[in-house]
Amino acid sequence: MSNWHLILSGIALLVLIGGLVFTLGTGRMVSTRSSEFDTPINEKTQKHPYLLNPVFLVWIIAIAAIIFYVIYLGFNYY
Repeated sequence: MSNWHLILSGIALLVLIGGLVFTLGTGRMVSTRSSEFDTPINEKTQKHPYLLNPVFLVWIIAIAAIIFYVIYLGFNYY
């Protein structure tokens, strides 16, 4: 293995974090525009809006997987 794996893993992590920031910004922009026309939201979803949103769950799982992979490569590098 070479250092390219670590560099590419870091780049992938930066892309994921940038995409997450963009997704959060877009979601915030859309929610402020259409907040007057929304139907009532379930109480459980109102208490945990990010944890019960499948898009955010995918982002959290993907970032955790990339971090785990980078750590794995760091410990198994010859």
